[in-house]
Amino acid sequence: MSGLDIAVTGLGLVTPGGVGVEAGWSAVLAGRSTAAHDPVLAGHEVTISCRVPGFDADALLGARRAVRLDRFARLALVAAREAVADEDVTAWDPARVGVVIGTSAGGGETVERQHGVLLADGPAAVSPLLLPMHLPNMVAGQVAMEFGFRGPNLVVSTACASGATAIGVACDLLAARRCDVVLAGGVDALLNPLTMAGFARMGALSRRADPATASRPFDADRDGFVAGEGAAVLVLRRAEDARAAGRRVRARVVGYGATADAHHITNPDPEGRGVVAAVEAALADAGASPADVGHVNAHGTSTQLNDLVEGRVLARLLPARPLVTSTKGVTGHLLGAAGAAEAVFTVLSVERGVVPPTANLETLDPRLDLDVATGAVPREIDLALSNSFGFGGQNAVLAIAKA
Repeated sequence: MSGLDIAVTGLGLVTPGGVGVEAGWSAVLAGRSTAAHDPVLAGHEVTISCRVPGFDADALLGARRAVRLDRFARLALVAAREAVADEDVTAWDPARVGVVIGTSAGGGETVERQHGVLLADGPAAVSPLLLPMHLPNMVAGQVAMEFGFRGPNLVVSTACASGATAIGVACDLLAARRCDVVLAGGVDALLNPLTMAGFARMGALSRRADPATASRPFDADRDGFVAGEGAAVLVLRRAEDARAAGRRVRARVVGYGATADAHHITNPDPEGRGVVAAVEAALADAGASPADVGHVNAHGTSTQLNDLVEGRVLARLLPARPLVTSTKGVTGHLLGAAGAAEAVFTVLSVERGVVPPTANLETLDPRLDLDVATGAVPREIDLALSNSFGFGGQNAVLAIAKA
């Protein structure tokens, strides 16, 4: 058996389903899309996004604090507070607590706004907080300052695999005993006009007229993803330490696989070789076989190539036909936060014994031989996989087991 045995003892979540773990979980279980026409994108080629509803940063963080933070840091801090509230922070040695956050780009909203100031009013009008607000590393720094954690502090960026990569790196820090506790997760808030125009020009986004049906992972009629925003943070500890401290263990991360396709800037390797290697590495880490997997929270972006390659790999690798879902049908694609948010959903599936549905799946792509959940399905799950893949061919797979 593998030596990797990392307990998940706290969860925090901010998604288009709402603020908080229970709001996000209820939304994905209901299987209703959160996509809507976005007034910020009026006049764009694509006007659909999935925004976090009712996120009042002034109320949640205090106006004085919020005004100094880009939206991505605001989302991450709220998720981190919820995750830490699950634990007894006073029992932690701050020097032994690490923070690892994944993000694809940092504070894009701030960069775009301040670039407008530069063009309109000149360099003297640019905010001195531009760099502290937009640099990607600052989100981990802000989380550390929030709680006084002085252990390893870093940000990882593997595009849309960033949140899952952060969890994997956190597990490595714990296994190496460089930390006793790590806050790990992902965040992105890139629904600003410039970034969204870039996605649209790439042809990556759905152009369906009805926002509610636009994100449709594995469906024969899918035509692209719907971009979203959010944050997710998990409190991770070595399982032996969590049990000794009498902490509630919600689930365990028992495997992590990370690979590169080395194939194309945006398209997955058509044979899925990097995905296969990442799944196999996660299972080897867990000391498990493909037949042990009972559920897969797929990357499932609702794009033609990703869903086809991932679906074929899962059918080929996992003969026991685990129940597959993609929660992106509800939340949209949370970009750098996706892997962490979906890890939270996978933890909850394992903990509570239910697989959420894949929203908008009406006709399974006939080229795929998968069992995909189209409603909430009660299911006892001993071992699940959470898949995350990013532009540049970066793959991260987490194996999550019952407590």
